[in-house]
Amino acid sequence: MNPTPIRIGDRLVGIGQPCLVIAEAGVNHNGSLDMAKQLVDAAVAAGADVVKFQTFQAEHVVSKKAAKAGYQKTGAGDAQTMYEMLKRLELSYDDFRELKRYADARGILFVSKGHKEDLDFLVELGVPALKIDSAAVIYFSLLRKAAGFRLPIILSTGGSTLGDVERALGILAEHGNPPTVLLHCTTAYPAPDDQINLRAMLTLREAFGLNVGYSDHSQGIEVPLAAVALGATVIEKHFTLDRTLPGPDHRASLEPHELRAMVGGIRKVETALGSPRKQPSPLERENMQVMRRSLVAERDIRAGERFTADMVAFKRPGTGLSEDLLDGVMTRVAARAIAAGEPITWDDIGGLAHD
Repeated sequence: MNPTPIRIGDRLVGIGQPCLVIAEAGVNHNGSLDMAKQLVDAAVAAGADVVKFQTFQAEHVVSKKAAKAGYQKTGAGDAQTMYEMLKRLELSYDDFRELKRYADARGILFVSKGHKEDLDFLVELGVPALKIDSAAVIYFSLLRKAAGFRLPIILSTGGSTLGDVERALGILAEHGNPPTVLLHCTTAYPAPDDQINLRAMLTLREAFGLNVGYSDHSQGIEVPLAAVALGATVIEKHFTLDRTLPGPDHRASLEPHELRAMVGGIRKVETALGSPRKQPSPLERENMQVMRRSLVAERDIRAGERFTADMVAFKRPGTGLSEDLLDGVMTRVAARAIAAGEPITWDDIGGLAHD
């Protein structure tokens, strides 16, 4: 039995619904509201359903002495701490208010990942869902607070075991039981293809009976397309205006033309998935009349003449009788004259032949 679809903004998310495509702008605005608006524009132009940012205050996220992750470093001489990096990437609450108004005006859903201290603000802002990142699967106080708002939750599960996810879902259920989508994810930037383990997305759906999706950190767009083919109801992917810009996430992000290609590919895959029923399509029915074979007259046949094996062949087109009826046809006479090469139909079959 398929999980029940959930509603995020004006969209239903679930099996049988169009995949919700989240264009993850993240911190690729480099602390600039103007660049953030350009990212909104790029997400709209690409056809994404949601543009997603990250709302945080550096002092609430990381200690001032924490080192940056390897992928966040720009070179051997990079002595900047993670706190210093994040401080430069902050947008203010007023910036986010303006950004939300801008996204609304452009007709795209606005979501931002928030830390515990930012959740009240995001709910007040009117986000249609709360995004919880992979690192927060064990951030229990955040989970408890997020659940209490009863907004839909999109929960990434990178770096988690099934036990970790089960515990997080238990907390959500106990403190508000919000509708939840689980995103499979590999927390590496970029994620090597041989460590993506995309089939684990299906394990999440089978284990918890929830709608699932995929948050992608691989290079290129092939893996998100494969995820949609496997049944992802949500795809999240980082994008940037320019991969050469300074900053921690640009190098592992799509550029606008690539994001547009990914969205187009997702919509094509969805169309191609079609129905689980195995049956001829309308075009196939038309083509099969030309490409399949049927019984045709191998030579001119007179009216009243008994059919014999030398009179009949199995050739294109497929508008005549099927070959499995040949034995029965051999016991009959022609109801009318049939020209060589003409398909033999039921109208051509007369009475029983008399030996």
